[in-house]
This record gives sequence, structure tokens and C-alpha cells, in this order.
Amino acid sequence: MSLYNLILVVLGVAILAVAWLPSLLRKYPLSYPIIFVGLGALVFRLPLGLPHPDPIQHSSFITHLTEICVTVALTGTGLKIDRKFSLWRWRAPLQLVLVLMVITIGVFTVVAWKLGGLLPASAVLLAATLAPTDPVLAGDVQVGKPGEGGEDNVRFSLTGEAGLNDGLAFPFVHLAALLLPLAALPLADGLVHWVWMDVLYRTAVGVAGGWLAGKVLSYLIFDLPHRVKINPEAYGFVALAVTLTAYGLIELLHGYGFLAVFVAAVTLRAHERSHEYHTEMHEFTDQLERLFIVVILILFGGALVNGLLAPLTWSGAALGLFLLLILRPMGGILTLGRSRVSWPERLVISFFGIRGIGSFFYLAYALSKHDFPQARELWAITGFTVLTSMVLHGALATPVMNWLDRRHGRPTAQEKEEQQLAEQEKQAAS
Repeated sequence: MSLYNLILVVLGVAILAVAWLPSLLRKYPLSYPIIFVGLGALVFRLPLGLPHPDPIQHSSFITHLTEICVTVALTGTGLKIDRKFSLWRWRAPLQLVLVLMVITIGVFTVVAWKLGGLLPASAVLLAATLAPTDPVLAGDVQVGKPGEGGEDNVRFSLTGEAGLNDGLAFPFVHLAALLLPLAALPLADGLVHWVWMDVLYRTAVGVAGGWLAGKVLSYLIFDLPHRVKINPEAYGFVALAVTLTAYGLIELLHGYGFLAVFVAAVTLRAHERSHEYHTEMHEFTDQLERLFIVVILILFGGALVNGLLAPLTWSGAALGLFLLLILRPMGGILTLGRSRVSWPERLVISFFGIRGIGSFFYLAYALSKHDFPQARELWAITGFTVLTSMVLHGALATPVMNWLDRRHGRPTAQEKEEQQLAEQEKQAAS
């Protein structure tokens, strides 16, 4: 019981901190996730008798915990995008997902195999794990709340990319499993099955199912007669319903649930755009997402001080730095070369390829389903890359975005918040 009560105290303090740390740290080049990683390292370092947070030993638990966190984050991500969907309006995020992510996986696989010393199956898995950007830890470079306005190219592109690629990286996780020595099918037959099932069918079901789920939920929320409409006080629960229903149904149909959740949220957002429901729903998902973030980051910090990075080699660390500092920035600049995005915006988009909770999910999922060689080395490289991304991107997000806003004559995020507080105080006084 003492251990149970201790865990409650740690979680309570952490959740309280996450409620006010983002506002407190907005002025400083420091992101709150790294603080919770440090808290986890401290707590698991003390002789408190906490269980070992080994991601391989507890791969099933880590898979489901990160799965729920990413799913909730994708709902909030889709709901806060104001820009209507069309191939032209969404050109930049689609290029980042369909072109840059595929190129990243291909190039990183070759480098990890030929220069990093990983076996082919492990190299493909690591590439698929680290290629997607994260919708969970990238809040400082994403768009604001629904209807907030001022949705610039950088924030929209990074938000749309993070929403789409957490589903579209899945085919390459399945591809990695085909390259295992004990794969269920011969390689030639497996590749045929991979193309029509893992690439075409699962993606199509994810997109179509997500769109249909969004349409049905839009009708239930907005278009039913008034006497049977959902009580506004229950809008937060509807947010959770959208998340769980869209994800669960599409997964039952063997589609990509992550993709379906994001598409459903975007479809729902397109219906009655000015309705207050979207803001309330987004706020609920945002709070729920932060709850999961606290738990995951504390466990991540505990894993770090319990040897997660022990198998990390110089070549493994070089792979992570190559991805963050060379491959993503150069690939992003080339991918957006013919877009209408300005050069400063293109540079910022290309640099802020934040890695995070999604990478943990993909690796935990793959290792819980298949026996990949070099599993601990894969976790070490992934943990190092995510930690580096947290520190590097977390420190630079606020000053870089402030610089970009001032360059384009826009108020910074902090100035917007101060203006809103001033307006609220004025209204309260009147």
C-alpha cells in the first residue's frame, strides 16, 4: 500500500505541474517534457522500490499506453486545424508525409544497415520508428486552439504532417517484419501481400473509415433534432467517443486506426466550424493527452537511469544525430523546394521534425509482435534520438517561432495569450 500511495503522490504532483508549467515556461527556451523526464529519472533513482521500467520486459504495457496517448493526441490535432481540406491547401503536409517520410525511411535504412551495423530487418524497423514526427510533444510548433485564427504555413504544415504520418508509417513496420529470417511468408509472396494489404487496403480503410466515422458523428452531434441532441456538458465524453470508436472499428477491420482517428477529427471539424463544441472537445482531449504524457515521460526518465542507453554505441548515436541534424533538414528543404512556402518558413519546417511518443509506440508494438534482433540496441538508439529531440527542439521552439512571428508581423504566442487575458479581465471588470 505504501508503494501504491507513493505512486499516487508522484502522479498527483506531476499532473499539477503539467497544468501550469507550459504557461510558466513559455518565455524560456525550455520545454516541459524534459522536466518530467528528469522527474522520472529522480524518482526511479531513489531507493523507493519502484518496479524496473524496462520497455522490453513490459512491451505490451508500453504498447497500449503509448497507443492510447497517440490516439487521443491525434483527435486533438485534427480538431484544432482550421484550414479546410483540399489537395492544394494541404499540399505541404502531404508532401512531407508522402515524399519526405518515404525518402527518410529509405535513406535511413541504408545508412543504418551499411554504416550503422544493423541487420536489414532491424534497420527498416528503426527507420519506420524514427521517421514519423510526433503529434504529442510538438505542441509548441503546432497550430493553436480551434478557431483561434492566424494559422500560418509553418504551424499548419507541422501539425498536418504529425497527424498524417503516425498512420502512414505503419506499412514500413510491417515491411520490417517481412525481412525477419522466420517470416511467415517467402519474401516474394510477402512483398505482394504487403503491397495490397499493408499499403493499399489498410490505408484505404483508414481514410474511408475515418471519413465515414466523422460524418456519422457529425450528424449525431449537430444534425439530430434538438430534443435528442447531446447535452453540451457531455461534449468532453463525445471527444473520447470519437477517439475510441473510430480507432476501434477501423482496427477491427484491419485498417490503420491512427489514420482513421485523425481523418475523423478533421471531418468532424469541417462540420459547423464555428460551433463551440470544437473548442470544448479539443480542451478535453488536450487535458487527457497531458495525463498520458506525464506517465510516459516519467517512465522514460526511469528507463534512462536504469540502463536504457547502455547498449548505445557511437554509431547508434551518430544515426540519431544524422536523422535530426542532416537527413530531416536537408530532405525537408528539397521536398518543399517548389512550394510557395518562403525560405525562412521552409527552414523552420525542415528543422522541427520532432520525434517522441509515436516512436516509442512503433518500436514497442513491433517488438511485442515479432522477435527482432538487436532489440535493446534499437531501444537505445530510439531513446537517445527522442531525448535529443526533446532537448534540442524544446530549447529552440519558443525563440525560433517568436522570431518567425515577428518577421511576418504577427503577435507571438505569449503576446496572444497576454492579449486574451487582458480582454478577459476587461470583460470581467465591466
